[in-house]
Amino acid sequence: MSSRKATHAGSWYSSSGAELSQQLDVWLNTAELLHGPARAIIAPHAGYAYCGECGAFAYRQVSPAVVKRIFILGPSHHVRLRGCALTTAKTYTTPLYDLNIDTQTNTELEKTGAFSWMDAKTDEDEHSIEMHLPFIAKVMENFKDQFTIVPILVGSLNPDQEALYGNLLADFFTDPQNLFIISSDFCHWGNRFSYTYYDRSCGQIYKSIENLDKKGMDIIETLNADAFTEYLRKYNNTICGRHPIGVMLSAIKVLERKGYLMHFKFLKYAQSSRCKEMHESSVSYASGSLVFEC
Repeated sequence: MSSRKATHAGSWYSSSGAELSQQLDVWLNTAELLHGPARAIIAPHAGYAYCGECGAFAYRQVSPAVVKRIFILGPSHHVRLRGCALTTAKTYTTPLYDLNIDTQTNTELEKTGAFSWMDAKTDEDEHSIEMHLPFIAKVMENFKDQFTIVPILVGSLNPDQEALYGNLLADFFTDPQNLFIISSDFCHWGNRFSYTYYDRSCGQIYKSIENLDKKGMDIIETLNADAFTEYLRKYNNTICGRHPIGVMLSAIKVLERKGYLMHFKFLKYAQSSRCKEMHESSVSYASGSLVFEC
């Protein structure tokens, strides 16, 4: 496959380049630069009507003049994948402009023996990576010929596998010209998600969901991979990007042992709707940024 199509354009976000560019501009100009320059961000991957404004807070922390290579770690929603997979495409299409794949880095990662390859259908069906592409294109538009992307589809990893991939990717985090995008929505609540955890001491259901999410967000801010794993075991919170997050936290664990100082901060939280009744449902979104201290 030479080029991956923008298969979710027109449904999950605008297929009009002009309209999409204007919409992204509004969100990015509204968000504040509070915690940058980002070396990694966590941002959502739902339809832009639900999470676009939230996602902009993460992308606002990116310094486009510095970035040359962007890793995108997205969870697999449609295929069973026990490890991580790379794309065979040479470019990814967006309504703004095409993004070039870093085939040299793909070759380097393949040589580790830890990565497989996505087939074309898996690649084009998956939204967890695609939903970040317009944001990348917009933020990097003044440098559009000066960067490449490395999409990585992340499967259902156990903690040992998260540690393995974190170790393989850790050195890439140390280069300020690299940016990591960790694609994740947060709690998927409701019967249709088979998850209805409700702590009534919090009040309304949506407040319980927020409290649950923020417990996890607080742990992510501590950069403690083991504590995040334990949180997931305790609450089973349906954070769909938990494995990409686990890979990032595992990489940070490696770097902390080498003496690197890093700080993560969440900047925005939102829910698709405020659930008050047990028959309702919602998805939560959070955006945050990782910086390296001098």
